[in-house]
Amino acid sequence: MSTKKHFRMTRQRKIILEELRNMHSHPTADEVYDKVRKRMPRISLGTVYRNLEILSQWGLAKKLDLAGNRRRFDGSTEDHYHVRCVRCGEVEDVPVEPMQDIEASARNNTDFEITGHRLNFLGLCPNCRKETSAPPPAAQTRRTSRDIANQKPE
Repeated sequence: MSTKKHFRMTRQRKIILEELRNMHSHPTADEVYDKVRKRMPRISLGTVYRNLEILSQWGLAKKLDLAGNRRRFDGSTEDHYHVRCVRCGEVEDVPVEPMQDIEASARNNTDFEITGHRLNFLGLCPNCRKETSAPPPAAQTRRTSRDIANQKPE
């Protein structure tokens, strides 16, 4: 007897998956919930969380376990890489082909059975990069009584 539960594509799961696949921002469950509520106003946040987990377990979505404080989801289940902003947490796909030769190299150098790999890049997104390269606001200079006394009349 099989212990694996039968998967059923309910109306809720279908809508959650559709909204996830329409979002290319690697959303959090809260962000998916905000989109789904527009179509299903009575759905709960807990239902969205549970169904995202189920969709991930069944391979219809990916749960991204990237460093950071919030778990994100991906509607694309094809092998691909991600980049995460170390400042704001934004996540994007990296448009490069997955490196299959890295798995062969790992197989040749370990006793593990290699079943796949994950590669995530870290960096600063364009918005955060602009913020760090912008000049700091003009320093507020404090005028002392000596500055005022030494000021030349115009």
